[in-house]
Amino acid sequence: MLVTVFLTVVVTILTILVSTSQTGYGIFVPPKMPGSRDVFPLVKVVNLTGASGPESIAFNPAGEGPYVGVADGRVLKWRGKSLGWTDFAYTSANRQMCVHPFAPELEHVCGRPLGLRFHKKTGDLYIADAYFGLLIVGPAGGLAKPLVTEAEGQPFRFTNDLDIDEHDDVIYFTDASSKFQRWEYFSSFLNVDKTGRFIKYDISSKKATVLLRDISFANGVALSKDRSFVLVDETTNCKVLRLWLSGPKAGIQDVFAVLPGYPDNIRRNLNGEFWVALNSLLYERRPYTKAVKLSASGEVLMVLEDKGKRLRYISDVEEKDGKLWIGSSVMPFVGVYDL
Repeated sequence: MLVTVFLTVVVTILTILVSTSQTGYGIFVPPKMPGSRDVFPLVKVVNLTGASGPESIAFNPAGEGPYVGVADGRVLKWRGKSLGWTDFAYTSANRQMCVHPFAPELEHVCGRPLGLRFHKKTGDLYIADAYFGLLIVGPAGGLAKPLVTEAEGQPFRFTNDLDIDEHDDVIYFTDASSKFQRWEYFSSFLNVDKTGRFIKYDISSKKATVLLRDISFANGVALSKDRSFVLVDETTNCKVLRLWLSGPKAGIQDVFAVLPGYPDNIRRNLNGEFWVALNSLLYERRPYTKAVKLSASGEVLMVLEDKGKRLRYISDVEEKDGKLWIGSSVMPFVGVYDL
C-alpha cells in the first residue's frame, strides 16, 4: 500500500506540473474557495479487508449498502458492523490471478469497476468497467454481463462513470479516452488527450449513441433532477460540462462550473444539488482533497476539505440520510462524514 500511495503522489505531482499552464493554479498552494471548511480529518472510516480503491459508491433501491467497486475487479456490499463487507459481484470470470488488493498490471484481466448505479425500478446494478465497458448484474449479484463495448464502431478504451434516466430507460456514461486505457491515465494527462466521449445507451434498443466528443478526460456523470440536462466532468480542464436534453436549449453544450482541482465523480442528492469530488491537489507536499456541493444552477453551496491528514484522492461523494459516504481511487477504506 505504501508503494501505491508513493507512486500516486509522484504521478499527481507530475500531472499538476503538466496542467498548471492550463488551469493557472500553483502546485503547492491550494486554491481558495469561500467558505471552505477543513472538516474531513474528522471523518469516520469503514475499513476494507483485503481490498482497496472504492472508486464509486451506490445504494440499492431498498437503501442497503453501500456497494463499492474495488481494484481487484469485485463489487463489495457493506452489511453492517457485524457482517462487514461481502462479495456481491465481479466483472471478470477469470479470477485465478485476482488475489491482490492492488495490481494494476492485472486490471485488464480482473477488470476495474468504476461507476456504479442501481436502476431503482428493476434493482439491477449497472457498472462502468474501465476495461470491459458497460455491464449489468441482477439484484442477487454474481458475474456481471456486458451490455455494450463500443459506440458507432469505435471500441471503448476507458469506460468511466454513468447515470440512469429511469423514465426513458437510458444510460448516460463516459469513455474517458479513445486512445488510452485506465492504466495509461498518466499518458492521457501528459498528452493533453482530448478524445473522451459522452455516450447514451438505450436499454430497449440496445443502441449506443455518442452525444459529445473531444472531451479532455471524460469522467463523472449526473442527470439533473428534472431530467432537463446532464452533467459530465472534464477532468483535465477542471470543468463540469452541461448538455441540455430538453427545452429551448436542447442539444446545446455549455460550462456548468469551473473548479479549483480535478473533478472525478459527480453525484446528485435528493434536493437536486450536486456533490463533486476533487481528486488530487497538493498542500505542503501532501495530497489535498475537496468535496464541492453545487446548486442546480452551478453555484457553490458548500466546500469540505482535507489538507492531507486522512482523506486522499477522493473519487466519489454520495449523500444519504444526513451522511456523506466518500470513496477513493486508492485508499483501503470508505469515509463517512455526518453533515
